[in-house]
Amino acid sequence: MKLILAGVLAGLLSATAAKADEMVFTSWGGTTQEAQTKSWAEPFAASSGIKVLQDGPTDYGKLKAMVDAKNVTWDVVDVEMDFAIKAAKDGLLEPIDFTVVPKDGLDPRFSNEQAVGSFYYSFVLAWNKGAVSGEPASWADMFDTKKFPGKRTFYKWSAPGVIEIALLADGVPADKLYPLDLDRAFKKLDTIKSDIVWWGGGAESQQLIASGEAVFGQLWNGRVFALEKDGADVGVSWNQNLTAADVLVVPKGAKNKDSAMKFLAAATSPTGQAKFAEASGYAPINTKAKAEMAADVVKGLPDAHVDGQINLDMNYWAEHRDEIATRWYAWQTK
Repeated sequence: MKLILAGVLAGLLSATAAKADEMVFTSWGGTTQEAQTKSWAEPFAASSGIKVLQDGPTDYGKLKAMVDAKNVTWDVVDVEMDFAIKAAKDGLLEPIDFTVVPKDGLDPRFSNEQAVGSFYYSFVLAWNKGAVSGEPASWADMFDTKKFPGKRTFYKWSAPGVIEIALLADGVPADKLYPLDLDRAFKKLDTIKSDIVWWGGGAESQQLIASGEAVFGQLWNGRVFALEKDGADVGVSWNQNLTAADVLVVPKGAKNKDSAMKFLAAATSPTGQAKFAEASGYAPINTKAKAEMAADVVKGLPDAHVDGQINLDMNYWAEHRDEIATRWYAWQTK
C-alpha cells in the first residue's frame, strides 16, 4: 500500500544491486514482511540457493526514480494493486514470465501481465477495548465524537480506503461510492480532522491502537490479527470491511529478473500462500492454498466476512490516483 520516505532495514542491504546468486525483496516492514520472509524468502533461499536480501519500506517514488535512472536495486516489490496498474501503464514494470510463474490457481482478480497477487486484505474498524466505553459498530461511529470520544487513526497516504470510509459514514450506499465525491468526503473528514492521528505504516497503526494513543482506527485486518496474537485487548468490526489486494511486481530493469520470477513462483504457490496466510491473517491469492490450511484459520480470513463487504475499485483509483493525491495532500496540510 504510499509515498513513504525510504528507510533501509538496518544492516540488511547496501545501496548496490544484489549479486547474481542474490536478489532483493522489498515490502512494507513490520509483521507483514516478517511473515513474508518466513513463509516465502527463507524456504525459497533454502530450496534454490538464491539468497534473498530484504529492504523496505516500499516507496513508490524511489521505485520510479530507480527505473528512470536505470539503476534498479530492487528485484521484487510488494505494492498496492492500484499503483501496479498505473505503474504498468507508465512502463515501470517488467512483464511476468508465466512460463516460470504458474497461472494455475492464481485468483484472476489479483493478477495481470505485470503483477501477481501477494495477499488479499480488508480494512476493518479496530479499537482499544480498555480505552473505549461500548463497541463501535460501523464507520459512522468513527465520526461520532460525542458517543465515542478520543483520537482516531487513519491511513496517512492517498490510497483507497479513507475517502470511501468518509462517504460511507456520511450515508452514501456502498454501490454508489464511485465516482468518488471528493467534496463530500473532505467535508465529512473536516468534522473530525482535529481528532485524527495519521499512521503511515502497518506497524505504526498497531502501536497507536495498542498504546491507546488512538482509541479507534482503520487498520489492515492482518495488523489486528498480529495485535491479537500478541495478546492486545483489541476489538474489531468487520461491518463494511473494505477489500483490496497487494501484488508483487518486478521493476523495469531489475538486475536479477530470472531469480525474481522464480521467487514469484514460490511466493504465489499454494504452499507459500497457505503459510503466509496462517502467519499473517491475510487471505491467499492462490485458490488452492486453503486446502493446506487449518479450518479455524480459514474462518478468520477476509473472504470469510463477505456480508456487507465492499470491494475497493482499484481501476478507478489507478485512473484518478494523481488528481486524488493532489486534493488529499492539500487538505491534510490546511
